Amino acid sequence: MATLNKNDLKILHYPKLDSILMIEKAIQESEDYPTRMELWRGLPKQMQYQTFKLILDYLEKSNKIMFKDDKIIWIFANNKKLNKLIQEAIRVWKSL
Repeated sequence: MATLNKNDLKILHYPKLDSILMIEKAIQESEDYPTRMELWRGLPKQMQYQTFKLILDYLEKSNKIMFKDDKIIWIFANNKKLNKLIQEAIRVWKSL
């Protein structure tokens, strides 16, 4: 039995922008850090698992997510709560 490399696999379907945005939104709005299967099964619209994995690879390479212990963690710096805290923070240094 031969093993396949990632490079040997043919991509049957490239994701559309709305699919990528749907997955980004699902990750950001999840209460806990989901696993791949939990996220895939919880999506509002079904998609092929191969397409789903391709989107996760893209999000990881673009530094929007990371994987830790099979959990997906959103790391992109667009967190609304964090941005609000930064804007309301008191500056401790003086401008030059």
